[in-house]
Amino acid sequence: MRYRGTVHRYGRDVNTDVIIPARFMNTSDPASLAEHCMEDLDPGFRSKVMPGDLIVAEENFGCGSSREHAPIAIKAAGIDCVVAKSFARIFFRNAIDMGLAIMECPEAVDAISAGDVVCVDTDAGLILDETTGQRFPVQPFPAFITEIIEAGGLVERTTGQASVRGED
Repeated sequence: MRYRGTVHRYGRDVNTDVIIPARFMNTSDPASLAEHCMEDLDPGFRSKVMPGDLIVAEENFGCGSSREHAPIAIKAAGIDCVVAKSFARIFFRNAIDMGLAIMECPEAVDAISAGDVVCVDTDAGLILDETTGQRFPVQPFPAFITEIIEAGGLVERTTGQASVRGED
């Protein structure tokens, strides 16, 4: 799988309460969640994200509450992949389960700037910053994770049904 887009850059410890604030947890509709994604951290996030863009972040991305709404909101907002130095373990699992591609690569995070155009190839295990020409090797996805993400999430992979999260 290949993802290519403009980078939106964030620091460390971006928690799920910032990704999708609790006051908007009265719905599980992806479009509604997307409207409020990152708004407390970056009020202009929704207006600048284009479909296919990427988030690059420091350590411990997705810490805090164990809500699957966070990766759903990110994905529904148009972000195809998140690259971080590290992820909170529950967010890591929820992201894969919801079909959001995530990659850990501290070297890439240190080098990539906001606004760079980046290509992530999860099969080849490569992150390419097209803006600077820098290349970063990364662990490719195992086949089972590729299958889950390509299907749109774990439920879709397991049942073979269309998305229950409104992403058809």
